[in-house]
Amino acid sequence: MNWARYTIAVMMAGTAVSLTDWFFFGVLFHDKYQVYPEVWRASQGGNRAIWIALGYFTCAVFTFACVRLNLYGYAGAFRLALCMWLAVALPIVATDALFIKLHTLVVVAHSLGWLTRLAVAAVCVGLILRKA
Repeated sequence: MNWARYTIAVMMAGTAVSLTDWFFFGVLFHDKYQVYPEVWRASQGGNRAIWIALGYFTCAVFTFACVRLNLYGYAGAFRLALCMWLAVALPIVATDALFIKLHTLVVVAHSLGWLTRLAVAAVCVGLILRKA
């Protein structure tokens, strides 16, 4: 594995993911978060840094999984992203929606946010790590 290309792919994906997370988890349907205000914690400045770090971590793990599974093209990376979304992210978001008072549009935004996060990582894998 070329560690330089791996690092570039993770950094590129993590940066793009931080922007998509901002849109899907913060801007899209922003007013619907206040339907059940008792669910949400008071905002603290340090949480943003942790959220961004988790985005980079997700991209690093996804990219590493693609390398270990020899998925260097767009098609294989997108299939893995879809499988991970269906097997991991979507059930967690659906379970949260069942047990926590969340507006339906917030659940939709979080589901689409996770799919976008994995798709962006897949694009970076296909773009940076593809076999020459």
